[in-house]
Amino acid sequence: MRILIAPDKFKGSLTALAAAEAIARGILSVKPEAVTVPMPIADGGEGTAEAICAALGGKWITLAARDPLGREIEARYVWLGEGIAVIDMSEASGLWRLSANERNPLRASTFGTGQLIEDALQRGAKEILVGLGGSATNDGGIGLAEALGFQFFGNAGERLVAIPANLSVLAGIQPRPTPISAKIVALCDVGNPLTGERGASRVFGPQKGAASRMVEDLDAGLFHLADLVARDLGTDHRNTPGAGAAGGLGFGLLSFCGAEIRSGFETLAEILHLEEQVATSDLIITGEGRLDAQTLEGKGPAGVAALARKHGKPVIAFAGAVTEAARMSGIFEETHAITPVGMPLEEAMRTASSLLEESAAGAAQRFSEILSNN
Repeated sequence: MRILIAPDKFKGSLTALAAAEAIARGILSVKPEAVTVPMPIADGGEGTAEAICAALGGKWITLAARDPLGREIEARYVWLGEGIAVIDMSEASGLWRLSANERNPLRASTFGTGQLIEDALQRGAKEILVGLGGSATNDGGIGLAEALGFQFFGNAGERLVAIPANLSVLAGIQPRPTPISAKIVALCDVGNPLTGERGASRVFGPQKGAASRMVEDLDAGLFHLADLVARDLGTDHRNTPGAGAAGGLGFGLLSFCGAEIRSGFETLAEILHLEEQVATSDLIITGEGRLDAQTLEGKGPAGVAALARKHGKPVIAFAGAVTEAARMSGIFEETHAITPVGMPLEEAMRTASSLLEESAAGAAQRFSEILSNN
């Protein structure tokens, strides 16, 4: 029995690789004769670089960078052969870098992500993949642009620090001295525009610490930024699907770096040859921290399930929690919530690895039945 194990991360507790390894341990404890193939996935968000590195054997580049509030940190990205770099924007600019009381999207910046891109450019990168997701920021990519050499000015010609609080007084943009030579690809699986009801500020701002008045200010600032970019840089991507991803970083990469936006899951699936792995397996296992309505809209586990259905393979999903919508969706043969009823969330996250291993071992006892019913 060949079992492909392709989970996404269990956010806040397990990386996708750690989740895959825990599932494999659980299965092998019950079915030692099984052939398990761990293949961690991502949909362009956190964990994209790690998933690609695990699959292709890249090396990690570590350097000094800034966190969302400008503090010096160590951050890393993946360097692959043939001059390809893979960067998770969350590595330097992610919400995980801040405590709950530090969250302030009027000041949080993507400058650190720009530093990682600039480092890759200096190393001669020909292509840079940037995973969008898990951001602490809502700056439309101006912090990233500043790190890459763009300059931002106020009405009196004064230089402005590239943070969202200054967007309302932004009057001009000066491009970097030389064009970016590398191909930049933004990876995400959300289609939000930059502004408006479905834009970055209104949809994602509250989880980053923005109250209702701040949400309106942030949205107005991004609208103003889009007008200035159209005037000074001659490009208008405010309504491009994905422009609102990662607090408008999708817009920033399109506007300042000439990037293209691709589906994170589809790109990773192509890199991993995931469909071939599905086609040659007997059983597919996936999962993430929470299976819910958002999962069904195209996140990693739903993408894995779609490939499994295409090839007539049964697919099982594990998660910390499973909503009724996900359980009744019909895209998974089985779903398993690994958190025991009544267990506090903090304890569940701390013991996620053992919980997942135990749940996989329990499910493995029924694999023969699942396969015979398929």
